[in-house]
Amino acid sequence: MSEARQTTLTYFVDDMDCANCVKKVEAATSRLPGAQVRRTSFTTQILEVDLDETQTPRSTLEKNLRDMGYAPSLKAENGQEQRVQSTTPDLAHSHAEHQHAGHVHEHEKGPWHQTRQGKLVIQSGLLLAVAYLLGFGLPAFSKWFYIAATLIGVWPLLKKAVASARLGDPFSINMLVSVAALSSLLIGAEAEGAVVVFFFAIGELLEGVAAGRARQSIKALAALAPKTATVMENGQAREVPAASLQVGQVVRVSPGGRIPADGTILEGESSIDDSPVTGESMPVNKGVNSPVFAGSINLEAVLLVRVDRAAKDNTIARIIRMVEEAEESKAPTARFIDRFSRYYTPLVVLAAALTALVPPVLMGENWLDWIYKGISILLIGCPCALVLSTPAAITSGIASGARRGLLIKGGAALESLGTVKTVAFDKTGTLTRNRPQVTDVIPLEGTAEQNILLAAAVEQGSNHPLAKAILEKAGTQTLPQAQQARALQGKGVSALLDGVLHQVTSPNHASTLTDLSPFRDQITSLEEQGKTVVVLLREQTPLALIAIRDEPREDARSAIQELKQLGVQAVMLTGDNTRTGQAIARELDMEVQAELLPENKLQVIRSRKEQGGVAMVGDGINDAPALAESTVGIAMGGGTEVALETADAALLKNQARDVPALIVLSRRTMGNIKQNITFALGLKAVFLVTTLMGYTNLWMAILADTGATMIVTANALRLLRK
Repeated sequence: MSEARQTTLTYFVDDMDCANCVKKVEAATSRLPGAQVRRTSFTTQILEVDLDETQTPRSTLEKNLRDMGYAPSLKAENGQEQRVQSTTPDLAHSHAEHQHAGHVHEHEKGPWHQTRQGKLVIQSGLLLAVAYLLGFGLPAFSKWFYIAATLIGVWPLLKKAVASARLGDPFSINMLVSVAALSSLLIGAEAEGAVVVFFFAIGELLEGVAAGRARQSIKALAALAPKTATVMENGQAREVPAASLQVGQVVRVSPGGRIPADGTILEGESSIDDSPVTGESMPVNKGVNSPVFAGSINLEAVLLVRVDRAAKDNTIARIIRMVEEAEESKAPTARFIDRFSRYYTPLVVLAAALTALVPPVLMGENWLDWIYKGISILLIGCPCALVLSTPAAITSGIASGARRGLLIKGGAALESLGTVKTVAFDKTGTLTRNRPQVTDVIPLEGTAEQNILLAAAVEQGSNHPLAKAILEKAGTQTLPQAQQARALQGKGVSALLDGVLHQVTSPNHASTLTDLSPFRDQITSLEEQGKTVVVLLREQTPLALIAIRDEPREDARSAIQELKQLGVQAVMLTGDNTRTGQAIARELDMEVQAELLPENKLQVIRSRKEQGGVAMVGDGINDAPALAESTVGIAMGGGTEVALETADAALLKNQARDVPALIVLSRRTMGNIKQNITFALGLKAVFLVTTLMGYTNLWMAILADTGATMIVTANALRLLRK
């Protein structure tokens, strides 16, 4: 391909919102002369393709996509964004006329029942209900309602199956379901055909709704950074959009405000809450020349920050790109039944045709007898039980999990959970409570109770997490009156109690005011346990050492032990400091890697994936890329919306022990699926042989098909038991 003729086109492809959709778009595009797909993503609905327009004009590419039911809009050409997107009336008209060739996914605004697919499910369901009721009194009429339900449901599938066949995919899952339903009508199994189409339509509806929600995760990430920033120019403050910030500008960040850009502190000293970005559980004291991240929260004092990265390159933007890239890297895999149907469906049709034609033509056998056997074989081979075997078990497994607060977003996640070799846990909010608590009060003078009341009195009114921990420890007891309370920027808090200066401060600052050498061993011992130590001072007299730590969840250790019993390795990935990470890991008896930024977590996940499947458990913004890159992402229910939307599963009860429960549920479900498939195919093989030998008739064939469907469904329902 000549580089001079090659154009890189980036399209927004409406309705390309699932892995199977991506597969169909890639296949149809790659078959065009001079076309080479660079990247696709159903999360962002982007198709990027290198196209030699001397071989294939872009209009041909766009027409093919529209014929398949997608609506492409040219977003960029050779990296240059289009000023006006391709939303012409013709395109809009085309989008309205054509349906999706692979799935039916809707993006209309409003509730599900107002979408095209929702209306189709309701219509089919009503016809099925009427047919079922008529079966008790007017069975002759009920079959016509079953037929109507089947035809209404199968018509859009059949159109898409034909479109896919024309573009090189003749045995798609739409073709499989269409053949199954229409074959059921031909041999008189109207009710079964209607139910198969109805169940398939429900599954497609749910997948479309889930796809729309998944895209909200990136919007939530973008919303983390502030929309405006206060720029300082010639001593004057001016509010500007944060997206317009340029490298080298100076911004002012007030206490309680979010930092608008990645940069360096030029003036001021304050505690910075980096937990949205790095996962650091405790606020970090930062001063002049310290780096800060976009999206972090300034807790105490006014800061002047030099912008080091433009908005498109800041930490939040990079995390967004990592989420997108991680989701794109998940190879789109065809569903098991879709793959199997490439061979199974044509072989069944071929076997039925040969059975009906060969004996009468070559051996002079009776036509009616062998046509009858051909219809029996077509019915025996009807893939209704096979089609239901996997989704019935998956649906039951997902429902069983939901009853226990285990939210699993689809069959692919449920299947992958049982194969993971490693579970990577974030620390803060996942293995720990994300609520610092006072663990030790060591009195140097007076009692522990007296000292905690004095410290709480000094900390009154502060929103610092350490202050909240001390106030929580004091409980509802009456505190001494504090006067002239003020924050010591990055050092602690001071106040007058009964006219005497008291301070709650870091050991480093306290050591500049008094001699702490007699207590240095105690302080070091506490810090080695991953605890943050503060010193209560009265004037220059140390009164107490107070240790604070984000404690492990009660069930965290048992969760790690259960994973080991399942043969799964557990590792902690945390942005917290090494000492804290190691202290928590020792208590939980697990491996740890600490001081990791989001990109570091991503690298660890990628390296672990080379050794087998990896599940990532997290609850924060900083976990989103790792959740997306892992084989299965699991979000704690109390976590951020981004983590919940990026993840493949969520623990609604917020319990670490639910992680091994997910793996057990997955393994049970996959065992059930294997049983269903073995039974469905085995039973068909037995009846195929007996039919050809003349031992079974059409009614036995109907029993084989309908009975297999019932048994497969009943077996799947066993998963709903506790």
